[in-house]
Amino acid sequence: MAALALMAFVLVLFVGSRWIPGRSVPAAVTEDTGAPRAYRLNGAWLFALTASAVAGCWLWAPRVLAWPERHWGELLLAANVFAFALAWLLFLTGGRRTRAASRVPGWRRGPADYFYGVELNPVWAGVDLKFFSYRPSLIGLFVLNVSAMAAHYADQGSVSGRMLLYQLFFFVYLTNYFQFEAGMVYTWDLLAERFGWGLVWGDYVLVPFFYGIGGRTLIDVQKPLPLWLGAMCCVLFVFGFWLFRGANEQKHRFKTAGATTIWGRPVETLGGKLLVSGFWGIGRKLNYTGELLVYLSWTLLCGAESVLPYLLPAFLLLLFVHRAHRDDHRCRAKYGELWDEYCRRARFRMFPFVY
Repeated sequence: MAALALMAFVLVLFVGSRWIPGRSVPAAVTEDTGAPRAYRLNGAWLFALTASAVAGCWLWAPRVLAWPERHWGELLLAANVFAFALAWLLFLTGGRRTRAASRVPGWRRGPADYFYGVELNPVWAGVDLKFFSYRPSLIGLFVLNVSAMAAHYADQGSVSGRMLLYQLFFFVYLTNYFQFEAGMVYTWDLLAERFGWGLVWGDYVLVPFFYGIGGRTLIDVQKPLPLWLGAMCCVLFVFGFWLFRGANEQKHRFKTAGATTIWGRPVETLGGKLLVSGFWGIGRKLNYTGELLVYLSWTLLCGAESVLPYLLPAFLLLLFVHRAHRDDHRCRAKYGELWDEYCRRARFRMFPFVY
């Protein structure tokens, strides 16, 4: 039953991604782009339709909405099987597409290709799989989060302040992602990462099941939310969200609009290639810092009942530090002395005066 539910969920989103109208944006230029492509930005519609269906279930059948949480282990197993199978299909089909495979430097058929992938942007039935997979990943996370709240309500007879604030933070975060889905076109994953087991498992297993660990913890937390803790979490969320979204928005405007203003001043660049205005003149990866603060804000709502929710911000800290270090090497190889000059201007990677 769990496997069928998972397959149906992914299939409905895939069909929706293929046929629901939406604004198109040009695909990022990558090494395997053989012909002009475009991404259809209809993720907001898919998220809105899912949220509406969830709201309907909450009003008329909250116990049905709790089903994913009650069968969390079965869904986790099904998601793992699905991710491993999809990665294998990508490995096989990518290997057969010799023209596409030959465009990937250093491509050799082997175990590493299963893990990292063969193709940068495989397309099935007119849908870019890498771009699409963010949708079942994040919409699935939303469904599992709300399911945890439904189970909490069914068990406790009410919804705690901790759970309400947690759900509000997550809803704002996910809504904002789909509102600015066009920004994904310029992310590291779409531009440089091949689509293999690493990204597939991350999209279909890691994000929906691990990133929502705080919501599952809050099911059994009955301690009232202290005013000081709620206020601190709100401040952390708002500041982190401003930093995260602000940095990404500045970078996106620079890449798409070219000459613009940031914080009321004309944009400043190095060689017309590297942005040194706004957040990007202070630190090289402050968007990572902001996102980390966002995750910390809702994790702190879990209190000290369990150490498990704190594994997520700890994992993200390691992930972001590793990514920042790797991106630094990539940019130094790409921009040379211009990157060294940029590093002298924006001295910090993620944490001013620390790192």
